[in-house]
Amino acid sequence: SITKERTEVVLQGTSSLDPNDPAAVWEEYDFKCKPGDLKRRPCFITPYHYRLDWLMWFAAFQTYEQNEWVIHLAGKLLAQEEETLSLMATNPFAGRAPP
Repeated sequence: SITKERTEVVLQGTSSLDPNDPAAVWEEYDFKCKPGDLKRRPCFITPYHYRLDWLMWFAAFQTYEQNEWVIHLAGKLLAQEEETLSLMATNPFAGRAPP
């Protein structure tokens, strides 16, 4: 069965010097196959799943304490680690300073 509510973990970063500033612009990291933009056509790679995208779906059902790897993933994105960024569909900070 599937849930009736759609909960998601969304990873975002900002170039703002003050992330608490209401004018700060937050940019989202897009995943290759994780549901996100409702206007985007679903990824179809049956019978396989992109592992990170699949794990993100399960992480939405629990807390970050139960999924400590999400914190490590965020740290690697902040450091703009190439291996980690290769798992993402887009890097909103490509060619710019890290968030």
